Amino acid sequence: MNQKRRFTPEFKKEAVALVTEQSYTIAKAAASLGLSAKTLHTRVTLARNQNDGVLSDDERAELKRLRKENKELRLEKEIPKKGECLLCEAHVVRYRFILDNADKFTVRRLCRVMHVTVSAWYTWRKKPAEPAEKDMETRARLKALFAASRQGAGSRTLVKKLREEGISTSRWRGGKLMQEEGLVCRQRRAYKVTTKPRPGAEVAPNLLNQNFTPQGPDQVWVQDITYLKTGEGWLYLAAIMDLYSRRIVGWQVDKRMTSTLVCRALMKAYNLRNPSRGLVMHTDRGSQYTGNRFQSMLKSYGLRSSMGDVGACRDNAVMERFRGSLKHEWLLLVPQPTRAHMKQDVATYIRHYNLERNHTANGGISPVRYEQQAEKKVSCLN
Repeated sequence: MNQKRRFTPEFKKEAVALVTEQSYTIAKAAASLGLSAKTLHTRVTLARNQNDGVLSDDERAELKRLRKENKELRLEKEIPKKGECLLCEAHVVRYRFILDNADKFTVRRLCRVMHVTVSAWYTWRKKPAEPAEKDMETRARLKALFAASRQGAGSRTLVKKLREEGISTSRWRGGKLMQEEGLVCRQRRAYKVTTKPRPGAEVAPNLLNQNFTPQGPDQVWVQDITYLKTGEGWLYLAAIMDLYSRRIVGWQVDKRMTSTLVCRALMKAYNLRNPSRGLVMHTDRGSQYTGNRFQSMLKSYGLRSSMGDVGACRDNAVMERFRGSLKHEWLLLVPQPTRAHMKQDVATYIRHYNLERNHTANGGISPVRYEQQAEKKVSCLN
């Protein structure tokens, strides 16, 4: 008899997150992770219902109201104690306190605690700020955004975020403020050749030829292997990106760098996206990609193999950039004591990369948002 499969809590959270956070259907998410759709549906339902149990409609409504009320009271207690001493200060002092904490609490809740009206705060907020006050606000947000990026964001990214928040500044000004505040983003290390071709292996032609701008989704995918160092030893990440939106559509980590690693990443991507036959799968000439197992899987899926030259990092420049962002914007900025910790941090970054990180190639928006906008355009044309 087959033993019953056991899943770690991290695996269960990742499976539920595919549905609740990344908008995949239960069927696609289950197929990519090797679960039954029924099992995943149960886990998603439990997560959404938060184990409310079997309640009547009135009981459920009352429970929801009490939870909301309890949440509001808890949040109001979390508002910094220093705000209490400002209640006797002038309104402008309280307005500034609300502005400083608006990223942590809602404006309505802050106004209620500080005894000012929401309309009065917004009226004050719309007034042109004094030069010194505006400079202090820009510096404060710049430092907060820099810290949130794990000290990995540069002036271009930070200025883009500031503009999204309604703080107008130039990239030159942003760079100057970073310099004055001592905000230096981590520099990327030089590229090192790690590809090891299999002697005598058949090499596919370079169909990509450094053309990184396909006309639609799921036309060209690129895959690469990344080395990740932890306190327990090495971990290897195989990630697949759709060049159209720069979205990571499949990934897998393992303690060993084998054909199983790259094949599982491909299987996840294929099951999640279900691309048409003829899609180009571009890789380097590593033995994991030239091997019979990976090439046979490509043929069974109807995908075309494409390979860059040995050591030519520009042939897979987009994935090289993702690898650099992953390490220097995220993983290398905090200790990675165990493989489990590293895997969880990789999953967190990929969600951030797909859902939140803005990309120049996408017109300054995230991969998921770029795909959603493309789908809307297609639906309007139809």
